[in-house]
Amino acid sequence: MKQVVQNYKSGELAVLDVPVPGCKPGGVLVRSAYSLISTGTELMKVSEAGMSMLGKARSRPDQVAKVMQSVATNGVPATYRKVMGKLDSYTPLGYSLCGVVEQVGAGIDDVKVGDLVACAGNEHALHAELNWVPKNLYSPVPDGLAPRHAAFGTVGSIALQGVRQGEPQLGEVALVIGLGLIGQLVVQLLAASGVRVVGADPDPARCELAERLGAAACGDPASAAVETAVAELTGGHGVDQVYLAAGGASNQPVELAARLCRDRGRVVDIGKCRLDLPWNAYYEKELDVRFSRSYGPGRYDPEYELEGRDYPIGYVRWTERRNLACFLDLVARGGVDVEPLVSHVADFDDAVETYQRLKDGDLKAVAVLFRYPELAAEAGEAEAPAVAVPSVNVKRSQARASGTPVRLAFVGAGNYATSMLLPHLAQRDGVELSTVVTTTALSAANAQRKFGFAEATTDLDAVLGDKSIDAVFVVTRHSSHAELTRQALLAGKTVFVEKPLALTEDELAGVLAAVKESGNDRLQVGFNRRFAPLLQEARKRFGARTGPANLRYLVNAGRLQHGSWYLQQGTEGSRFAGEGGHFIDTASWLLESDPVSVYATATSGHEDLQVVLRYPDGSTATISYVTTGPAGFPKETLDLVADGRALRLDDFVRATVYDGRRKRWVSSRLPKARDKGQNAELAAFVKAVRTGGPMPVPLESLVATTAATLAVQTGLAGGAPVTLARTR
Repeated sequence: MKQVVQNYKSGELAVLDVPVPGCKPGGVLVRSAYSLISTGTELMKVSEAGMSMLGKARSRPDQVAKVMQSVATNGVPATYRKVMGKLDSYTPLGYSLCGVVEQVGAGIDDVKVGDLVACAGNEHALHAELNWVPKNLYSPVPDGLAPRHAAFGTVGSIALQGVRQGEPQLGEVALVIGLGLIGQLVVQLLAASGVRVVGADPDPARCELAERLGAAACGDPASAAVETAVAELTGGHGVDQVYLAAGGASNQPVELAARLCRDRGRVVDIGKCRLDLPWNAYYEKELDVRFSRSYGPGRYDPEYELEGRDYPIGYVRWTERRNLACFLDLVARGGVDVEPLVSHVADFDDAVETYQRLKDGDLKAVAVLFRYPELAAEAGEAEAPAVAVPSVNVKRSQARASGTPVRLAFVGAGNYATSMLLPHLAQRDGVELSTVVTTTALSAANAQRKFGFAEATTDLDAVLGDKSIDAVFVVTRHSSHAELTRQALLAGKTVFVEKPLALTEDELAGVLAAVKESGNDRLQVGFNRRFAPLLQEARKRFGARTGPANLRYLVNAGRLQHGSWYLQQGTEGSRFAGEGGHFIDTASWLLESDPVSVYATATSGHEDLQVVLRYPDGSTATISYVTTGPAGFPKETLDLVADGRALRLDDFVRATVYDGRRKRWVSSRLPKARDKGQNAELAAFVKAVRTGGPMPVPLESLVATTAATLAVQTGLAGGAPVTLARTR
């Protein structure tokens, strides 16, 4: 079998062929599906191995003390041989994984061959294809929990034990210093416990991630932001608990803890940071300093870990195994979300390269997983992920009577509806704004007053049952789009739904089931960019192509304000899931086909995405979706290159077509405002409703774009290209 090892003397990393471990009594033999790289502990070990001998000595004074003791006992020559022999040996890496039980040792009756288990221990949960794991260092994985998520079990237990040591209580305020992997988990665990959390980390991306995962506020510890947040949340008293989840040689974390902790507060050390406690500061506040020992009680006790002797629950409620099971349960029930922490998934065969990229800083990550492809498939995760692109053949319903005004109803009247859609419709001849439906009476009344709706209500059923209403606009939060669309289609309405059409494959299937059941395929999704006059003219000037094309689309999305509902990923989907369809639809329209595969990769926290779409004729489209760009840079720039020609679009204010060495066409003037096509899109939709003609965008294209958008999240989860499989 293969295993990742390191020579501590030379720093060499390797994937070695080593013998398969035997299945001893009291444990199980586990075939790995996913193992987790601890970007804190493991990288520190990897970095230390690359140091000079003097550097190693400085970084590990505890080991130097042991060497000096050995010199006093055994003499210099014997100690030298012993130390060099130990240094010049391969040592294992890894301590957190999920896999499938391959063999059960004597005395084990709680799992069987084929069961999925999460495993812990720096001697038993290694980056290796097979591991023998004693009973108290594994836990069965709850039904429905993905193996890649169960692989977080060990680090989750470390975070959980740290939180237990802090004894949080409802309503308290905590400060988490260091927002790496452990810190991010501590933030979520505290938030789940009813504690308001402030985070401190110099990395703004990690601060934003922690806020998305439940922190009230985060900031650079060197700035005033953290102190200001603590003062506001605690009325100036200071936080009840501080969790030190940082590493390194700086003494700043313990000094910051003393400054921001309340009188008689608790300071818990989870990470491995410098602990030169400023005596006066800690004495004057009588701070309670506590240490969290790894996964919990039982750690480092050979009778517990190796011999399987459990501690009675009446005396020790939370052992390391019970912590492991508790964390897995929290993840399975949605109390903790580890998916946003996954920055990269690498094949196990690429382990050495992955460690090197992490060490060199080329790969910036919170959490990295090794995937054992064959074994991940056995554990229930397909090696080649695919997203279905369903097709539905329907017998279309009869068109409405022509010659009468098109009567429209709006479900939702938020900012986008009132700024980008209703102003165009309110001025359009042949359109009657019939009814506006909102969840609050006042917002419906405001929309009625501003745009002249005949009626305002909070009763959706009344609108769907009104046969005089021709079309329904669904302009609500993302999580409700699919269900409202489904209901409106079944009611026989033509539907205009703002993007996205659906957030999951099941939601998409539900919409198409409604189409099939009702025979009503009169559906439009608000993909307006293909209707932009400037882009329409640019495509016309570019002309037909004969060969494959390359398209690059840079979207400078910018950061969202704290508190935006777009950040509620648990209910509203990811930000790209919400608006990514815009850019995929535009690319597919320009390339005149639908994609056949999607590959997606992301920076730490999935903030900045790189999405590569492949098309049937060999064309490719790359969408760079970034949130970390400067505010002054254009939001959208697009380049299309094929057959010796190029098209450039600059933020919908200027377009250029190049042919050979010259510019063939440049947009003649800059419009007063960016026109991204909403007006033209609405005109096409109203015409289709009025005449009964084809919808502006074929249903097949809407479905393909939605499936491709969903495939981005699937690709990020699996770290591999996702096939868009057409179904009949």
